[in-house]
Amino acid sequence: MREIISAKELDAGPSQFRVAAIGEYLCTLASYSRRDFYKISLILTGSGKLLYANREIDVRGPVLVFSNPLVPYSWDNVEGLDREGYFCVFTDQFIQEGGRPESLQHSPLFKPGGEPVYLLDQSQANYIQSIFSRMRQEVDTEYLYKYDVIRSQVNLIIHEAIKMQPAVAYFTPNNAAARISNLFLTLLEKQFPVDVPRFPLALKRAGDYADKLAVHVNHLNAAVQEVTGRSTTSHINDKIVSEARSLLKHTDWSVAEIAYGLGFEYASYFNNFIKKHTGFTPLQIRKEKSMSPAG
Repeated sequence: MREIISAKELDAGPSQFRVAAIGEYLCTLASYSRRDFYKISLILTGSGKLLYANREIDVRGPVLVFSNPLVPYSWDNVEGLDREGYFCVFTDQFIQEGGRPESLQHSPLFKPGGEPVYLLDQSQANYIQSIFSRMRQEVDTEYLYKYDVIRSQVNLIIHEAIKMQPAVAYFTPNNAAARISNLFLTLLEKQFPVDVPRFPLALKRAGDYADKLAVHVNHLNAAVQEVTGRSTTSHINDKIVSEARSLLKHTDWSVAEIAYGLGFEYASYFNNFIKKHTGFTPLQIRKEKSMSPAG
């Protein structure tokens, strides 16, 4: 089920924080950047399977689910399509502005290979639900420091979860190669388009993707080769070449800026890479745009 957000929540925390009830109205969270935002979901009712990295986790509410923006996941519902609860999304910067010394990527709740699902008893569920309700009320206030209050409430949820035991009943699906391959391709797609220079390409090698998916790089390579008939590296290179062509033709960024955005330390490395895979230099590809007929 797609999680949706009410219109009044769209103005809440314009760049770093959003909160809503699951299934509330039909207004999508339009500016939600999947590469930026961590997510906490409170599932009060409903059950299904959470497909997270290379695992399937049986979920039956009430539970808390913690999502890392670089680990692909999806829901495979078992008992109908309806789930009730809340969710909030926020950036690492939003939390660190409150004085948190380290990135959420190192938190046991969010790090790749960690445990994303925490079972709740009824009293815990009621308490977490009350925190979400207070956050939703707070975003509508005119209080100057309301996001400090909300940040504290998010941290309350995080600390409550750290005190709990995670739900560790998970298994690797039978079609593990297909699952891992699909997760890799999903994660690869999520890296693009590149917003130079604000969001340079973070994952550039097969090992980077293996780390995010919590699998050994040899396991990832074997799965992708088995399912797609192509190597992990060839998929990555094809996406980089495609993105490079788009940036060269449709932006006014310099070749050096594009090289940096696509993960190349030096523009000369980028030039050699593009020449090897296309037969043309970046400047020749850019020139194609100016030589194209008008209209």
